[in-house]
Amino acid sequence: MTNFEKLGIDKMQKNNFNASKREFLKKCVAFSGGILCFGPSSFLAGNAEDYQGIYRREAMFQQETPRGIMCLICPNECILKEGELSQCNNRKVYKSKLYTLAYGNPCSVNIDPIEKKPLYHFYPGSRAYSIATAGCNFACLNCQNWSISQTSPDKTRNYNLMPEKVVADCIDKGCKTIAYTYSEPVSFYEYVFETAVLAKKAGIKNIVKSNGYIKKEPLEKWCSVLDAANIDLKSFNDNTYMRLTGGKLQPVLDSLLIYKDLGIWLEITYLIVPAWTDKLDEIRKMCKWMNDNGLSKTPIHFSRFYPTYKLEQLPPTPVETLNKAVQIAKDEGLIYCYTGNVPGNEFSDTYCPGCKKVLIARQGYRITAFNLKDGKCPDCGKSVDGVWD
Repeated sequence: MTNFEKLGIDKMQKNNFNASKREFLKKCVAFSGGILCFGPSSFLAGNAEDYQGIYRREAMFQQETPRGIMCLICPNECILKEGELSQCNNRKVYKSKLYTLAYGNPCSVNIDPIEKKPLYHFYPGSRAYSIATAGCNFACLNCQNWSISQTSPDKTRNYNLMPEKVVADCIDKGCKTIAYTYSEPVSFYEYVFETAVLAKKAGIKNIVKSNGYIKKEPLEKWCSVLDAANIDLKSFNDNTYMRLTGGKLQPVLDSLLIYKDLGIWLEITYLIVPAWTDKLDEIRKMCKWMNDNGLSKTPIHFSRFYPTYKLEQLPPTPVETLNKAVQIAKDEGLIYCYTGNVPGNEFSDTYCPGCKKVLIARQGYRITAFNLKDGKCPDCGKSVDGVWD
């Protein structure tokens, strides 16, 4: 079966599809270091209105109220009047309907090692076709991608990349997965969902790198086409969550359990920010919550903070703090515990949960040794949780 048959595209559509794909690929002027670089003509202009109109896709999950149109994608539940912009910067009311401004217009397109997400137990060593649009439903003080997350799609330089082209180019580049990442996939929900539907038909896996700030119904619909997720758990203190991100803790915890219950491969990242999220008693409380809620086999990545955005005055996270967090996690019964943003640290490797043999050795995003056999330790035969080739 061809890729076009997998996508359900008939002969006439296929010819048009091939033509548009050739045009798309002609505009690729470079491919090196895992980054796709496009010629200027492949970009949408700075304002999305220059391409088929800014209101090209009506938003999913909306409800009319006496105060305006309510967006029901995330717990922010923005209520917007005509012409008003949502907190995530990419939803707007037009003629009494809510529209997404983030559809087919990503501002970032790269090919990454899947370890960058980070996903350590999901097809390790594979490449992810990674896309993002502008916008985010959080306002994190420490955001490393603030230049795209804290603005709207009509203010970024965007690619003309509709869902069909994303899938076609992913296939062409030999990537196993499409990753919706960099900013916040929840804020470009419709683009993610409709691309993921086509990708799934083509046998491509779909992964999100997300803050987990999404309501139950849209998340359950999402999970019907997703395969894996890495969720940023920003803190385990509700007051800190609000001051650091503008969001609340409980909806994220609820999302983690939904991902688990629906069988999506899940990994969690906890960024340790000095003076904000480095309290060891809170880290212990979080790890205990994970164990108590059936997440003991969910890999957790304790990531090192580097000064950025509105927290430039802070120092980087001491490596000693990261190592203490890993030890706390292990003491609380978590099995797969890692440090991130610390190349060469011993806790970047995957160990057998039985005999403690190094099964996957890593240097940064690069795998230097892979000793798993059929998902098991070759020495003791212990199974290692994950999704392996």
